[in-house]
Amino acid sequence: MSASPSTSVTPLPGASIRDRVTQRPSRRARSLLESIGRRMIHRAIAQIRWGHIRLLDGDRGVESVSPVSPGEPSVVLRVLDPHFYSAAAFGGSVGIAEAYMDGLWETDDLPALIEIMTVNLSAMESLSTTIAAALAPFSRFAYRLERNTRGGSRRNIVAHYDLGNDFFALFLDPTMTYSCAIFENGATTLEQAQLEKIDRACRKLELKPVHHLLEIGTGWGALAVHAARHYGCRVTTTTVSDAQYDYATSRVREAGLSGQITVVKRDYRDLVGQFDRVVSIEMIEAVGRAYLPTYFETCSRCLKPDGAALIQAIVIRDQYFEQAARRRDFLKKYIFPGSCLPSVKAMLDAVSARTDLRLWHLEDIGPHYQTTLHLWNEAFQGRLDAARAMGCDERFIRTWEYYFAYCEGAFRARHVGDVQMLLTKPMCRIKPSGERTAGRA
Repeated sequence: MSASPSTSVTPLPGASIRDRVTQRPSRRARSLLESIGRRMIHRAIAQIRWGHIRLLDGDRGVESVSPVSPGEPSVVLRVLDPHFYSAAAFGGSVGIAEAYMDGLWETDDLPALIEIMTVNLSAMESLSTTIAAALAPFSRFAYRLERNTRGGSRRNIVAHYDLGNDFFALFLDPTMTYSCAIFENGATTLEQAQLEKIDRACRKLELKPVHHLLEIGTGWGALAVHAARHYGCRVTTTTVSDAQYDYATSRVREAGLSGQITVVKRDYRDLVGQFDRVVSIEMIEAVGRAYLPTYFETCSRCLKPDGAALIQAIVIRDQYFEQAARRRDFLKKYIFPGSCLPSVKAMLDAVSARTDLRLWHLEDIGPHYQTTLHLWNEAFQGRLDAARAMGCDERFIRTWEYYFAYCEGAFRARHVGDVQMLLTKPMCRIKPSGERTAGRA
């Protein structure tokens, strides 16, 4: 299957932390920032109560006071450049991420370090300094500029997914599926696990040849092709990404399924028609908090009175949703602009406020994301020469390394999950058993 002709990746914009800090006029000011950052990092490490961090900085060193306990991760963080501390003083946790992108520090186990930081959230909150707090309003303003209006949504999606199909092929499996896989029912490889995830969604929806399925968020077309080929249904699938639209259209044509599958390039808010089933796999994270009610209202409006919707969503713990929804963290700044992880409560509040849908079944598949992300990172690391040939510079590569580890660590800490949520209309009579074990039709 051919990918898009575009194979170059645009490097991340903006000067590095080292450049921004060294442009400061006063050596004394730089020394002060490093001193503030060093005290801040040492204070955070001293407050860790689960896991163990040993920080090495030349002849200096500091480590968490908690003992190394069986089953808890233990990592070494080595400071390679003192500007690491200035980055922490300026940007808190985002500054630390940026310092990694700039090669100012390294660790023997980045996912484990992120897991420790996530579990010890109260300790990590001490990374906030007066300087970082003063800059926070500017970060929140930048996040507001990335709101998911129709135009904003397209810009945000293009910023990530139109990096190029060839780039994503560096680490995705042959199905080109960019969401959590499920390593069950005999699935051992990533490709098998992605097909199990797709088929599980189809089974939960009890797809039949008489059904017309609406997919919100095409990806690269794997689910649409699978549903049409194995369940005989018609599929309409929509995306706002030019690269994904071209790839999925070609994939449908090469599969000989053009008569069953229609790929459209349309914002979800502009969808029309009535469908028997709706499926949306990890697209809701790009909707944004303000548009959650509109998203579910669209799902409900597009369903027949006996219809059902399967929504797969990466979710944050309910207790942290409000705080996280206001912050522009590393992911929002560098990977998914305009994004917002919903919580289960936030989604159900939106469902009850604007629709007649009800929750029929919910399954958290989050633990499988740890494996999925680990395999993506492993594949990416094995294709770095190809990434560089596409135009990826070292900062871009380290950004994606941090992205994979950042997400894996958060899932390992159970701070985030991934749910398949089955919602039904009032006349729907889907069986009460949640996950169907019967194979494909």
